[in-house]
Amino acid sequence: MTNVRQWRALARAYGVDAFDATALLTHALKCNRAWLIAHDNDPLTHEQHATIERLMRERASGTPVAYLVGEREFYGMRIRVTPAVLIPRPETELLVDFALKHLPRPAAGRRVLDLCTGSGCVAVAIGAQRPAAQIMASDLSEAAAAVARGNALRLELNIEVRVGDLFAPWVEASGKAQFDIIVANPPYIAAADEHLQQGDLRFEPQMALTDQGDGLQIIRRIIEGAPQHLASGGWLALEHGYNQAAAVRELLTRHGFAKVGSERDLAGIERISMGRWDGAN
Repeated sequence: MTNVRQWRALARAYGVDAFDATALLTHALKCNRAWLIAHDNDPLTHEQHATIERLMRERASGTPVAYLVGEREFYGMRIRVTPAVLIPRPETELLVDFALKHLPRPAAGRRVLDLCTGSGCVAVAIGAQRPAAQIMASDLSEAAAAVARGNALRLELNIEVRVGDLFAPWVEASGKAQFDIIVANPPYIAAADEHLQQGDLRFEPQMALTDQGDGLQIIRRIIEGAPQHLASGGWLALEHGYNQAAAVRELLTRHGFAKVGSERDLAGIERISMGRWDGAN
């Protein structure tokens, strides 16, 4: 029977790098990295060997590690993921940072809406930091909404998750529901973008990645619809593609938003853009 040390070597033969191999080994053996180091000569059972071999083969075929282990770290939390949702990425944490900056503690009575929530990572991160705020989230996919609800429940956060197209689930009897902050990580990759056929994107839900158009179709709809759902002085913040910031700022300005701007991620790319709605027409 093989042991952990031998599997580290075998991982290279599968084409799996050391970082991914460690993640797969800790998941298969239900342990942490410290245990792996201390027990790397311990023999593995036939069942453990079979599980590790399956994981290595799937990773070698390109399946993202997050889907294989069922989770990904985001804003210091472990977010559960399935192939029904996008894998949370560090740049999306900018949306959380922005929301928290505009939600003074304790934020009681403040309402936040997370559109295209996917795994719920943004809504959950905001809710964990501002538990007194009312956090709501929605997604067009029922499977994604179920994942988001599961993450909120597991972390004991009271987040309302609905299924529907953008603002549709939040139209109340008055014809609208008002929020202090709306954030969204919508499908923004153009249908012709070659990146859709590369890396992890090949395995992620296409409806969460691309609008099947120029990459700005959903963003346009959010910007057009947001004023009906923002309180005066409320903010809209959107994640977008590496080359879309100028276009998104122009859309925000055209639709009457003030204080329009963008913020850069750690790679120096303008990754989110935002504007304040002051009730102007």
